Amino acid sequence: MLGWLLRLCDGARHRARLKRWTGEQAMGRRGEDLAHRYLEREGLTVVARNHRPSSGCGEIDLVAWEGDTLAIIEVKCRGDLEHGAPDRGVDREKERALVSAARHYARQAGVPFERIRFDLVSVVLSDPPSVVYRRDTIRARTGI
Repeated sequence: MLGWLLRLCDGARHRARLKRWTGEQAMGRRGEDLAHRYLEREGLTVVARNHRPSSGCGEIDLVAWEGDTLAIIEVKCRGDLEHGAPDRGVDREKERALVSAARHYARQAGVPFERIRFDLVSVVLSDPPSVVYRRDTIRARTGI
């Protein structure tokens, strides 16, 4: 029953967003909503969404605690897999901007950078939506 109600609320929120934003922006926020809910079910505590540092460099989609580790989470969302998996949208430039934003957030929050991990959530808005969560993905690819 709860799943049905959540889907109904997601649909209503998405339609409202479409009145204010482009389809791509609304789809991205819907993906973030699904990722947020998924991460909380996995035991993470989401403490921030869409954090932009004052320097304007980068944006963090979701920030969450898992134990004593601060997870900086990039969410990528697509309507289907026609153009490949959503995570293919994370390139080196995006990784650099994310790391820069994470350093800023860590300084503000007083968290040592060594306690930060970079995760990725891929969302495909199929019926039902598909959510794939991968921990420590950017560190593993860039050696941060």
